[in-house]
Amino acid sequence: MLTRVFRALAALACACSIAAIAHASTAQFWTVSTRAELLKGEMHDLSIDNYGRLILGPVTRTVYETSAPFIWSAVAAPDGTLYIGTGNEGKVFRISPDGKASLLFDANEIEVHAMALMPDGSLLVGTSPDGRVYRVTADGTAKPFFDPDDKYIWSIAVDSKGIVYVATGEKGAIYKVTPDGKGSLFYKTEAAHATALAIDPSGNLIVGTSSPARLLRVSPAGKPFVMLDSSYQEIHQIRIDSQGIIYAAAMSGSPVPAGSATPAVPTRSGGQLTSAPVPTVSAEITSMSVVDTSGGTTTASSDDTSSAQGPKGALYRVTPDGLWDQIWQSTQDAPYDLTFESDGSMLVATGNRGRLYRLSGDPLEATLVDSAASGQITTFARTKDHLYYATANPGKVFELASRPAAQGTYTSDVRDAQMVSRWGTIVWRASVPAGSKLDISTRTGNTARPDATWSDWSAAYQNADGSLITSPPARYLQWRATLSGSSSPVLTAVTAAYLPRNVRPSVQSITVYPPGIVFQKPYSAGEPDLAGFEGETTPERTLQVQAAAASQGSSSGPTLGRRAYEKGLQTFTWKASDANDDDLSYDVLYRREDETQWKVLKQNLTDQIFVWDASLVPDGNYLVKVVASDAPSNPPGMALKGELESSTFTIDNQPPSVKITGVKRQGSTLEVTFTATDRVSIIQGADYSTDGQAWHAVYPVDGIADSSREDFRLTLPDTLLNHTIVIRALDSMNNVAAVPVTLTLVAGTGKN
Repeated sequence: MLTRVFRALAALACACSIAAIAHASTAQFWTVSTRAELLKGEMHDLSIDNYGRLILGPVTRTVYETSAPFIWSAVAAPDGTLYIGTGNEGKVFRISPDGKASLLFDANEIEVHAMALMPDGSLLVGTSPDGRVYRVTADGTAKPFFDPDDKYIWSIAVDSKGIVYVATGEKGAIYKVTPDGKGSLFYKTEAAHATALAIDPSGNLIVGTSSPARLLRVSPAGKPFVMLDSSYQEIHQIRIDSQGIIYAAAMSGSPVPAGSATPAVPTRSGGQLTSAPVPTVSAEITSMSVVDTSGGTTTASSDDTSSAQGPKGALYRVTPDGLWDQIWQSTQDAPYDLTFESDGSMLVATGNRGRLYRLSGDPLEATLVDSAASGQITTFARTKDHLYYATANPGKVFELASRPAAQGTYTSDVRDAQMVSRWGTIVWRASVPAGSKLDISTRTGNTARPDATWSDWSAAYQNADGSLITSPPARYLQWRATLSGSSSPVLTAVTAAYLPRNVRPSVQSITVYPPGIVFQKPYSAGEPDLAGFEGETTPERTLQVQAAAASQGSSSGPTLGRRAYEKGLQTFTWKASDANDDDLSYDVLYRREDETQWKVLKQNLTDQIFVWDASLVPDGNYLVKVVASDAPSNPPGMALKGELESSTFTIDNQPPSVKITGVKRQGSTLEVTFTATDRVSIIQGADYSTDGQAWHAVYPVDGIADSSREDFRLTLPDTLLNHTIVIRALDSMNNVAAVPVTLTLVAGTGKN
């Protein structure tokens, strides 16, 4: 679509670059303008709203960075103290209101998935595996509080009376524990794991399970009622707002493909993490075989929740009367936790890309609030004045402030130009209020991941309508936007133009068909012939033909119609491709096998097929060569060629010679001997007919027709004496010679 921006880009690219660049003539454009496209990049202190606009986001401050790879749980005390429980170390850290962190408790177990505060201010810590609950006082004194016969402690909830509920796995049991640590089985779910607990305003226990993922309401008397039976693998977290509305975060833990740098989603299935996260640092002669490849651009939904892999997670809302609905779903991000804001919106913590979303409005719309440099944002904790979130891969604690940041940066995804390219112009669309600033810069390199070998970031470009990219030629390009000011700039789109280096076209194979094999023209799938129109084609009609060709793949070869036979004609087809998607023209040359000079058969062909009238050249063994040129898409002097020679093939337009060597009587039979020879081809066979009747095969004396001279012996009844027969010989090039023979004997000799 030729918008004003793209017209400006094309003009600037030509004016600034075309005279000095030996490239294919068609510029390529990389545009980032939708929410889904922006989500591929990385950002700090910026937000992406549901309309695909990049704006300044809230300030994010690193509060504490642990040595542990995972922070699974966090609890905030009324005095502003924050407690965090870690994984693979089994430690609990205390962070004071002034930001000082210290180790509070080091368990024998390696995971702390659950914590809760008791009314007296002591901290309950649930550990796994070999599930156990400890009670830890403010001075760090820890004592076993409850030790069930279960492997995992997934969640702990404490009611207003100090009664403790403990959700466990692998038996899906929930225990009720008195303040003095005496516990008993409260409810046995039908799931493998009881994964999440909350207490509603009526004193009911709200339970989330895994395998299957259900949400239940269990009365104080232990009577269960299933409120939601989801299609996911696990209910990971439950939160209840001030109006008693229940929100549940559900997820499925599909393993991440091998080789991916993204940590796996931890789920509570089968008694262990489904895929536990690992700490990460941020007769036809074909001369060559052919691999047929094709490519294209697919326009997906603007929402990043569309994927062929199926949903990874969703949020459910259940009202006090039991009605539920799904309010958010994603195939890219699994929800770990959620929290409520004063204006009624919600924040959603997700993995496996460490993203924080805000859901607001009616209907709810998602805004990407922050992207942590971690695999998962696992949990929230809120004090009176502060909101914290914790992460895994690696384990960190951040504070999310309510005020917007004064400056934020966005780093785009890496653009792969497929080959070394020169860069044209970069254009962006944005609104920049007075007192604010937006800087765009670029860098390039030849490794898929930016590293020390990449160029430095360029100076900020000045002209939003088109600035020449100053980064050096390379295969990969990346851009960075820096937004700053008291009022946020709004960036809506960035487009970068580039011209790939011209690559030599490739002729991948040549097929030489048997002599005489031709093909009728198929019905046209491209530009139709128009009666009375003999002028040059229009751009629109050219695009139609290009689209039809692209649908078949650039190296698919010609489309052939019904096969036919025309003696004397020789058909060649070939497959060719061009990495720049340039239009190609073809020259076909030939030479005899015993010659060294190529002669032109046909030039400037556009179809990948040529039929040669082989009767115009002497018999012999020949080769053809196909030369592909990208001249139709490149300026004079800048075109490149690729070529390929065929295997040797034979041209033979002369019939074989048949010589009768004798006719003699053998008792009651006549024996006819003859020889068939050909100067170029092998003798393929012979047959005979008597008195105009059907043909009958005659086999060589040696039993196989495999040379240019074959001897034959034919035995006939002597009743055919004085009759005329016809002997016919066929060579491998379908040339036929027929000789009539009158069967007579010379008196006294027994010979004709």
